[in-house]
Parts: sequence; structure tokens; C-alpha cells
Amino acid sequence: MIDSIKDFLKLESASGILLIIAAVIALLFANSPLSDVYDALLNIPVHIRIGAFEIAKPLLLWINDGLMAVFFFLIGLELKREFIEGELSDLQKIALPAIGAVGGMAVPAAIYLLINRGDELATSGWAIPAATDIAFALGILALLGSRVPTQLKVFLVSLAIFDDIGAIVIIALFYTSDVSLAALSGALACLVALALIHWRGVKRLSPYLLIGLIMWASLLKSGVHATLAGVLLAMFIPIKEDPETGESPLRRLEHDLHGSVSFVILPLFAFVNAGVSLQGMTMSQLLGPVPVGIALGLVLGKQIGVFGLCWLGIKLGIARLPQNVNWSHLYGVSILCGIGFTMSLFIGSLAFEQADSPYLYQDRLGILGGSFISAVMGYFWLRKTLPD
Repeated sequence: MIDSIKDFLKLESASGILLIIAAVIALLFANSPLSDVYDALLNIPVHIRIGAFEIAKPLLLWINDGLMAVFFFLIGLELKREFIEGELSDLQKIALPAIGAVGGMAVPAAIYLLINRGDELATSGWAIPAATDIAFALGILALLGSRVPTQLKVFLVSLAIFDDIGAIVIIALFYTSDVSLAALSGALACLVALALIHWRGVKRLSPYLLIGLIMWASLLKSGVHATLAGVLLAMFIPIKEDPETGESPLRRLEHDLHGSVSFVILPLFAFVNAGVSLQGMTMSQLLGPVPVGIALGLVLGKQIGVFGLCWLGIKLGIARLPQNVNWSHLYGVSILCGIGFTMSLFIGSLAFEQADSPYLYQDRLGILGGSFISAVMGYFWLRKTLPD
């Protein structure tokens, strides 16, 4: 169990470094003579048609709606495993990260709404600073080496899992466009089919994945965000061992997907979404309410929300500090939770997805700036407070 946790942390840390590289390359492309090539790449039309059924989207949306569904599928697999047999199956251990996650979502959202009050379009981005990027945060912790207590890493991972749950709920409730009842009925029929084969004890993955693909296409046409199909499908993947192979289908699938998600899908997502052109952007835009609200939400809101509610929970006796973790360590991790990057970019693409939205790229400035400041602050705080 300890070895698998170490392998997981190493994998996520490496992915964080790759995300940084992908984001920097995207920024260089968007602010160079190659910017037209970059834009043309994102807008390459990709069409799939089977009879009367057709999906036609630019490459950017195939990545955001398609490949990111695989990312959410992996999140769903991890959630199911953790709640059934992992760290989150122990109620005493989940209290502190659960409380911290609530504060880490509520306070940043409140700061953003306060700064952007009165602008109906801008307020639709209230959930952007509520997210935490586990890959980036673990990447920063990895720079501190063995000085970081394992319990502190487990706390960060657990908090990020609850943060992901919150993000999934927010996307389902607040970022769903006009719903097509016919397509949604198809998705619900897929859920019934998944429940049936799970109840019948089917262990082979191919029926689950085929039905999941149909459910993804149905949700894509329904108006409910298609990436949620990944989470829903994961809930039905069997976790018990297959008597024929001696393997858990869920664990095998989770292991097989980690590499492609960490080293291909997430860096590709960062590359196509982090490219912000600064040409022609005025100082009033750079320091506008949207980027400032996001940046302050990530930098101040996260550390206030996470640390503040954790402190309150511990003082009230609801939770307790993990072993080998003190208040300074907890505060340092609270700062690192302000690294929102991947999920913040994803929610931003939903909040300001209209091509003519004046905030389509301003939100990315706030995400990149707030995440960078949180990463630097968290690193130096923990470097100073962790034992040598």
C-alpha cells in the first residue's frame, strides 16, 4: 500500500512539471509570430458522423469535452476506490480535508463575487478560483524532497479529492446549457444498462466502456457537460477481483490510465488552454475585476478558507491535526491549494465559452498569475518551516 502511494505521488509530481512546460510553450506560441499557427491548430474542424448522428467540433473542444472526460473518468475511479477501501473510508481521517475543502471552495468564490458584483456575465465565473490542481501542488511538494511528512501529502491529496467532488457537482448544477430531453433520456438509459450489468456481476470492461461511450455522446448532445459521463461510468466499474484473472477491474483500469492522463491528456489540455495573447491587452484589462478576482480568490481565498476552516474544525474537536504535521505545515499546504490551474482553466472555459466573451482570455491571466504566486509562496513557506 505504501509503495503504491509513493508511486502515485511520484507520477503526479512529474505530471505537474510537464504541465508547467506545456503552459509555458502555449504562452510562447500565443505571443510569437507562430500565434496564427497556434490558433489555426486549436480551430481545426473534426467531424464524426454515423448515419444521422454527427459530432462536429474544433480540435480545442474535442480535447476539452472528449479527452477531459477520460480525466474525469480517472478521478471517478480514484474517488470510488478511496471511499471504499482507501484513506477516505476512515471517517476520522476525512474530517479535516473535507472541512478544508469546503472552506477552500467557499471563500475564494465569495472573494470573486465581491469583486465582480454587479456584472452578471463576470459573476458566472465565480467557481473558477474554487479549484485546486493536485498535480501542480504535489509537484511543488516534490521539490522539498523527503522533508515533507507523508501525512502532509496524504492530507493534500485527500483535500484535492473533496475539491474535485465539489467541482464535479458545480459543473453539473451550474454549467449546464439548455437540456435536450431526448438526448438526456439516452444517457439515463445508459445508466440503467450500467447498473444492470454491474448487478449481474459482469467483470469484463468492454461492455462498461462501450455503454460509457454511448452515454458520453448522449450527454454531449443533451446540454449536460459530457465530461460528467466519465465520473458516472467510473461509479459502476467493479472493484472486486475478477475470479478468472485475480485482478480488480477498477484497479487495473486506474493503473493503465494514469500514464496517459498524466503525461498526455493533461499537458495537451494545458497547451491548448493556457495560450493567452497579451498583444493589444491594456492595463485595465490585465488588472480588471475578473483576473484580479480570480487571482485574489486563489492566493488569499484558498489559504484563508482552507486554513481557517481547518483551524476552526480542530478547535471545535471535529477534526485533528495529522501525525507529524504542525500548524505551519498546514498553512503552507493551504497556500499551495491556491494552485488552481487545470480545473480552474476547465471551469473558465465553461463559464466564458462564448467566443465573443470579453472575459474569455482575461480569466486565464488570473488563473496563471494566482497559481504562480501561490506556488512560489507555498514553496518558500514550507522550505522555511519544514525540518531539515
